[in-house]
Amino acid sequence: MDKSVVKELRGIVGKQHVQSAPEEVALYAYDATPFAPLARPDAVVFPGSAEEVAAVLQLANRAGFPVVPRGAGSGLTGGARPVAGGVVLSTQRLNRILKLDPDNLQIVVQPGVITEDLQDHVEAAGLFYPPDPQSREYCTIGGNLAENAGGPRAVKYGVTRAYVLAVQAVLPEGTLVRLGARTVKSVVGYDLLSLLVGSEGTLGIVTEATLRLIPLPESRGTLLSVFDDMRAAAAAVAATFKSGVLPAAIEFMDRASIRCVEEYEPAGLPRDAAAVLVVEVDGSPPEVERSAKKVESVMRKCGARQVRTSAGEDEAEVLWKARRAVGPALARIAPIKVNEDIVVPLSRLPEAVAGIHDLAGQNRVECACFGHAGDGNIHVNLLVDTGDPDALQRADRAVDSIFDLVIKLQGSITGEHGVGTTKQRFIGLELKPEVIAAMVRIKQTLDPRGVLNPGKIFPES
Repeated sequence: MDKSVVKELRGIVGKQHVQSAPEEVALYAYDATPFAPLARPDAVVFPGSAEEVAAVLQLANRAGFPVVPRGAGSGLTGGARPVAGGVVLSTQRLNRILKLDPDNLQIVVQPGVITEDLQDHVEAAGLFYPPDPQSREYCTIGGNLAENAGGPRAVKYGVTRAYVLAVQAVLPEGTLVRLGARTVKSVVGYDLLSLLVGSEGTLGIVTEATLRLIPLPESRGTLLSVFDDMRAAAAAVAATFKSGVLPAAIEFMDRASIRCVEEYEPAGLPRDAAAVLVVEVDGSPPEVERSAKKVESVMRKCGARQVRTSAGEDEAEVLWKARRAVGPALARIAPIKVNEDIVVPLSRLPEAVAGIHDLAGQNRVECACFGHAGDGNIHVNLLVDTGDPDALQRADRAVDSIFDLVIKLQGSITGEHGVGTTKQRFIGLELKPEVIAAMVRIKQTLDPRGVLNPGKIFPES
């Protein structure tokens, strides 16, 4: 990158908010994807306003360099990694909660706000922001919008898109716009807001978001169900819904996940179990009690050898801490793990979980499955032995077979991680060529010079 461009960037955001030394920008070649970076950025900028974001993109269009938006860098499919140098644009400084509006059940925030900080802020006022990705302690609202993040509570409350009323955003050519409305209903023109949410930072950079809130549930109850048969645990998920209960979350962990957690941060999970389900119900205290009893009955009828109801918030938090520890625990024993997040219809969940384990075994790769069973979203982790030179190739072959299985089961190859760079070669399994072509035309229309997060989602982009 020409030094004159770096000088212009400094003029836009301030000299102290631009990094260009090799040792400074090296970190921003990575995100949470467990593979080598594709390219090192030429510079990293930290704008402090929407106008500065717009000016950076206007400069990118004039000078012809790519811009890669970045929140906390916690994405798992390479969405925040540069593929051709250019500028990484961090939203780190855009981190303010601007307005809590309890009368209208809304909050206005900047994209760099940490998700858990937002949740704590609104819960102190008796309100609730349900989307809860597992990385909520450090991921940002901007990243959540870019990926349309979900999490355990999506089964009852839906994913991020359901809570976005309006945004201020900068389009690829540097135009600052507002999309959506402060009202719950608005059907004026095309729904560009929904197009932007989940576009993985390829169609615009959100600089402010107005989010919908709901009342905080009065009470919650958490149950741990232990199974000696993995298929029975998966089947119990659909049975729970058939019983008339709509849980706030149903999380699944297989034997390998349980073992890893107990070695990493013991929570008293039974190491000999084939699988466990962590089920949360919420509502008024009588509703919680009724739902918990019904869930326990369903679990036992489906073959659970043990069902334990948490005695209080502290015990419930131990169970949730164990569930959130699965990812870090797996990373500890397998520094390289191929992490996929497939989704299947609930009725096909037992077939999917069993099939995934069979395919991993056929390729001689250790597999750990966990995730949001309540909406059919399972995180498949293939653990790669770095001492085995062929292990990664076998894991890649297993992924090919697993995605084929998922499509046959009428599922999706990604539920909340996005496509990024790591799943580009697979999108043709799920999307017809004419659909991909239409999406590419949208990208080209909004970003004719291809400056905003190029090389993501579409193999030829």
